[in-house]
Amino acid sequence: MANNHDDFVDINSTKDVRQVYGRNREQRPVKRKNKGLGRRIFVLVLSLIMLLVGSGLIFYYKILDQMTFKALDPAPTVTSNISETTTYSVANGGATLLSSDNVLNILLFGQDTPASEQDHGRSDTTILLSIDNVNKKLKLTSFQRDTYVTIPGYGDNKINAAFTFGGERLSIDTIETNFGVKVDKYATVDFSSFRKVIEALGGVDIELTLEEIKYINAQIDVNDQLDVTSFLTYDETKEKQMVHLDGYQALWYARDRGEDSLGGNPEYSFSGDDWDRTSRQRNLIETIIKSLREDASLTELVSIANKIGPLITTNLKKGDITFLVSNMMTYINYDMEEMSLPTLGTWRYGTTNDGQSVIAIDDWDGVRKEVAKFIFEDSVSTGSSSTSPTAAAGVQ
Repeated sequence: MANNHDDFVDINSTKDVRQVYGRNREQRPVKRKNKGLGRRIFVLVLSLIMLLVGSGLIFYYKILDQMTFKALDPAPTVTSNISETTTYSVANGGATLLSSDNVLNILLFGQDTPASEQDHGRSDTTILLSIDNVNKKLKLTSFQRDTYVTIPGYGDNKINAAFTFGGERLSIDTIETNFGVKVDKYATVDFSSFRKVIEALGGVDIELTLEEIKYINAQIDVNDQLDVTSFLTYDETKEKQMVHLDGYQALWYARDRGEDSLGGNPEYSFSGDDWDRTSRQRNLIETIIKSLREDASLTELVSIANKIGPLITTNLKKGDITFLVSNMMTYINYDMEEMSLPTLGTWRYGTTNDGQSVIAIDDWDGVRKEVAKFIFEDSVSTGSSSTSPTAAAGVQ
């Protein structure tokens, strides 16, 4: 899939339609009044098909017009197709980014509040969705929000600070600078819109642990949300069970990283951390995709797009979206894989000079190689790992 999507979609007809007529000379000639009847019927049917298709395209482009398209300022051109040299360059902190015509990387942001001219809000969720058309896979890569990285123009800080400082553009630059992978596009949804997206899907059926269910109920209680949602019912004897989540309940599940004495109530104490939360976010996305795979038709997907289109901010062009939707029935049947960064053995908990608790990466070489291998698989040669804690300066 090309990195330059200006000509992402080229819709044309490649079939030659040809009718061959013939008749036996011994047959009696057809009466003149019936001549061309079959041809007229064919034209009528074709006209109806064109009318339906045309109406569908008009409807679909009305959907696209409802979406919020926000182009980003151009980033420095540092992309390259994958090669062994490129991989080594990235792994050792080089400026060349990994990309592939056959892999589309879309950075998904979960924003805590809607952005304004004065405030970008905060990125509560940052997940890279990679559509790998070589290996027929959908890949989800989560970035821990407390990861200590270099933010271009702002020095070292937690990775989610990039969104606060400069929105999607700076967040993308930060991901590319630190992890060495080209981000092709982005899509952002805030918490309010996230709830509406879940509602547009009709909610989500998902298996949760008993503690996860109780956490959701506790948040609903503490935040006085019984006027907009309800408590989940559950079986106390079952450690895991299927539940149906509405938008409010799904948001609490996606934000669950545990809590001690939630709302000041010692009975509302739950184990967990940000690693658990990112795992839940990926699980939610995977569950939704599996549900669409089993139940949704292309017509239903277009209907869903109509509902959620206005809720999303993106720099995907209309042609990009048309292409993705038209191929969605293929993509949702791809195998799904997931990764959480940084990976085991490459990081430690640290404290910055100003007292912040952060996740400090000690092996940037290893992290970049693992990211490259996960997203591009056999297209890269990662070589041996070495220690390169470039963004961990000032962390004890």
